[in-house]
Amino acid sequence: MVKVEKDSYLVDKVLDSQRITEEEALYMLENFDLLLLGRLADFVRQQKHSENIATFVVDRNINYTNICVAGCKFCAFQRRKSDSDSYVLDLEEIFHKVQELIDWGGTTLLMQGGLNPDLRIDFYVEMFSRIKEKFPNIQIHSLSATEINYLSKLEKIPVKEVLRILKEAGLDSLPGGGAEILSDEVRVLISSNKTTTQQWLEVHRVAHELGMRSTATMMFGHVEKPKHIIQHLKNVRDLQDETKGFTAFIPWTFQKGNTQLDHLEPATSVWYLKVLAVSRIFLDNFDNIQSSHVTQTMKIGQLGLKFGANDLGSTMIEENVVASTGFKVSAPKPEKMAKYIKEAGFIPAQRDTYYNIVKIYN
Repeated sequence: MVKVEKDSYLVDKVLDSQRITEEEALYMLENFDLLLLGRLADFVRQQKHSENIATFVVDRNINYTNICVAGCKFCAFQRRKSDSDSYVLDLEEIFHKVQELIDWGGTTLLMQGGLNPDLRIDFYVEMFSRIKEKFPNIQIHSLSATEINYLSKLEKIPVKEVLRILKEAGLDSLPGGGAEILSDEVRVLISSNKTTTQQWLEVHRVAHELGMRSTATMMFGHVEKPKHIIQHLKNVRDLQDETKGFTAFIPWTFQKGNTQLDHLEPATSVWYLKVLAVSRIFLDNFDNIQSSHVTQTMKIGQLGLKFGANDLGSTMIEENVVASTGFKVSAPKPEKMAKYIKEAGFIPAQRDTYYNIVKIYN
């Protein structure tokens, strides 16, 4: 099939709402121009979200510890226990941060930290149960699959038991952190001490079986090739076919600065938008795709809403991991987030962790 015929065939396939294959997605990512991908992704978004609403969430990312034994090459946040700036937050400080989140009108508490061998499962049980006791309406969307898997190894109990214990303590859902690129060819190069692809998928599979929801993420723009991006998308699409447990897909780009990968050229905004668009087209079983203003600036975040995304992410009252690279963004108030969405041509709405609408801004 010549290029013109193949391009036309794939365009028609998307417009007919037919599922595209891995090979077709890779071809589109490598050969379609930016604007064509944008138009196709926007068409798919409109089929799923015809009301023209774009959402955001008011949340806070509390990094409860920066002590980590993983040694990921892309991370500027990790510290050894012996480092002078290593820490573990105490409960009173966490409570103060949660209260600030609630004062902002927040609904979602995102908590992630390093793989700290001193923090056993009792630490998390006390932390979650005390938070729920003090703030019963907050949704605890916390701990990556990597942290869950590490706890399983530390305690020598199955992942399912770890999740059951934490769910009883108050853990509501899992963020998609630790996914990076779900291809072991890539993971061995950038995060060899963390979860394998299958381990990451298995934690989310088990969480879904227990009735918990989670998000799927992808951090790209480092050592991966386009084929690895598509492999990642295929892995999460297959699991979503199986469990229907993912609420959203959230791709973002690697930010260099104080990492072992600082020699790499960062991904361009054009490449980010192309990957975002292909993600929306390929992930036909995901209702929600999030645009990243945290790693791409608010202008590109707004533009992402025209490239398949229906969500602008978080107010991000607190963010430490990306900020540790030197790339810092401001934390817009909810009214400001609504303004950004309206400027992009959409009806702004605040949502909760599960994409239920909390408030529509007229």
